[in-house]
Amino acid sequence: MEENMNPTGQPEQPTGPTQPVEPRSAQESGQEGGGNEDKDVQENKAIAILSYIGILCLVPLLAKKESKFAQFHAKQGLVIFIVEIIGMFLIPLFGLGALINLAALIFSVIGIVNVAGGKMNKLPLIGDLAEKFNL
Repeated sequence: MEENMNPTGQPEQPTGPTQPVEPRSAQESGQEGGGNEDKDVQENKAIAILSYIGILCLVPLLAKKESKFAQFHAKQGLVIFIVEIIGMFLIPLFGLGALINLAALIFSVIGIVNVAGGKMNKLPLIGDLAEKFNL
C-alpha cells in the first residue's frame, strides 16, 4: 500500500467527508445594526402597506412612531394622498386631475411593492418631498 506524501515528506492524512459550515449570524460575524432593521421591517410590513392606501396613511404615521420603516413609507403615502386631493380639485380642468390621480395610483403601487420587498426606496418626486416632513 502506497501513501501519498505532501511536499514536506510527511504522509497525507486521509480526509473524511466535510461538514457543512453553518452561516454565522450578523452579531457573530461582527456586523452590527442589521438585525434591528430587519426586525423593524418584518414587524411593520403589514401596517406600512396601509401607507399607500389613501387616508389610511395616517395609521402608520400615528401608530408606529418608533418604526423607521413605517414612518418612511407613511410620509411618502401622505404626500401621495395630498397629491390625490389636489388631483380631485383639478378634474374639471381638462382632465388634468385624472392624470394626476393616475400618477398617484402608479406611485402607490410602486410603494406597496417596495414595502412587500422590505425596501426603503424613495419614490421619484415623492420621496424628496416626503423627506421634508418632520412628524
